[in-house]
Amino acid sequence: MITIELRSHLVNVGVLGQFTLADFKELEDAVMYKIKFEGRVNLLIDLRDMARFTVDVAWEEIKFTREHRFDLWKIAVVTDSQWITWSTWLTSLFTPAETRVFDDYNLASDWVASV
Repeated sequence: MITIELRSHLVNVGVLGQFTLADFKELEDAVMYKIKFEGRVNLLIDLRDMARFTVDVAWEEIKFTREHRFDLWKIAVVTDSQWITWSTWLTSLFTPAETRVFDDYNLASDWVASV
């Protein structure tokens, strides 16, 4: 399950439990909506409460990031998982967006909101 909050040039996402392909499609739709009406956007993705994700979600994430690599300014990922940190690094290879991993939500939020 995911929660999505849309703010000016920011898509704020929280994942709770299993991150499914349907959840990712919902995230994708929210990002595309923001891009259509605001141009480039920032992402704040809180994965601290994520239990697991499926392989198809990981593949979709890489495809989406590659296809929209110039539509994203900053990507902040909040996690305490080394696996997610490694996955974030891998995904960052497909976009010029500045990507950082945080273990503190407030630091991530401040960073992604800064100019």
